[in-house]
Amino acid sequence: MTQSVVVQVGQCGNQVGCRFWDLALREHAAVNKKGMYDEALSSFFRNVDTRSGDNGPDIYKGKICTLKARALLIDMEEGVVNEILQGPLRDVFDSKQLITDVSGSGNNWAVGHKIYGCQYRENIVEKLRKTAEHCDCLQCFFIIHSMGGGTGSGLGTFVLNLLEEEFPEVYRFVTSVYPSGEDDVITSPYNSVLAMKELNEHADCVLPIENESLFQIVNKIHQMINSGKLGSTVKQNSLVTSNAGSAKTLQVKPFDAMNNIVANLLLNLTSSARFEGSLNMDLNEISMNLVPFPRLHYLVSSLTPLYTLADVNVPSRRLKPSLHFVSWNQEGWKTGLCSVPPVGHSHSLLALANNTCVKPTFIELKDRFMKLYKKKAHLHHYLQIDGMEQSCFSEAIYSLSDLIEEYNELDATKGGPRIDPSRLKIAL
Repeated sequence: MTQSVVVQVGQCGNQVGCRFWDLALREHAAVNKKGMYDEALSSFFRNVDTRSGDNGPDIYKGKICTLKARALLIDMEEGVVNEILQGPLRDVFDSKQLITDVSGSGNNWAVGHKIYGCQYRENIVEKLRKTAEHCDCLQCFFIIHSMGGGTGSGLGTFVLNLLEEEFPEVYRFVTSVYPSGEDDVITSPYNSVLAMKELNEHADCVLPIENESLFQIVNKIHQMINSGKLGSTVKQNSLVTSNAGSAKTLQVKPFDAMNNIVANLLLNLTSSARFEGSLNMDLNEISMNLVPFPRLHYLVSSLTPLYTLADVNVPSRRLKPSLHFVSWNQEGWKTGLCSVPPVGHSHSLLALANNTCVKPTFIELKDRFMKLYKKKAHLHHYLQIDGMEQSCFSEAIYSLSDLIEEYNELDATKGGPRIDPSRLKIAL
């Protein structure tokens, strides 16, 4: 059984990570009724005998000891991490796998990447190595971060670079939350484009998530519940968007609801590697089958259902015949079947696609960047950081423009009119 390590960077990364670990524990508890440590749990959890202060590999299989998440929590503002450590998941995290500061990155990619990256480099490398030593067969690092802030974008991509240097043979899957056009961080276009260059060069797979799309999905489900369109009953604990399936949570904690969608996406992505099924699919098969060119590694995700009716019917329509494949890869298709559905659901489907519908998101990001950059707005905040030059911006926008052009060329090979979906969405 292979293991994966989750690296949570910044406020958004740690909030999504918190929901991921909570849902992962619920999922394993529903399957593993005896509460014994098994191979499925070993994918994301260590089993530590606290009586002996064990810090070595998982040598206590079969014993009921203390579960510790295979995780590294990083944030240059300690608020979110402290909140996690004071919550119900506090015992899941090893205090030795936390890196925090108090001042934050000031929504500045350069501060996170250049200043904090250099300052915490050795500490991060040491903790990454320690985490890797606890794995029998480390297959993948999952990085969760946002693109718009300073720590998530700057330090998050710095960690990505470190992973490539220190663990070149281990896959790097990145879940990146992209800011909306109405984002209250005015410098988010700078941060996002600077981060994009690093993702282009150092990630194996990127799962881009639009913050605006998450918000729209949560609002849509909330409206459908209130209007009664979901039927007279919604199956208890079946809402992917809430902690316990309560519709009230959508109003009280909308960010938790949004984060839960992303957490469920990651759980679905790894379920075939953690649980038995009639057609298992490993993480390396995702990269092998869905990334034909190294830079074109942005995978669009669609997850269903986000809620379950009591009288749900399993869909049987075939998806593959309705899709258009490029001429040189007509058989680019991989299926994984897992016997364990998410908690509260009778079934679940995650579709990952490498297609050109990510292009509008990148074009919009480029346009927002250029509006600021043409006026040199807020540029001095970045250029005053050691190691940060104006060429960093020109190189970043060139990298993004080059990526957009590659998608344009693929569009042109379809032989028909160029049709781009209006938004990148996680489909209902």
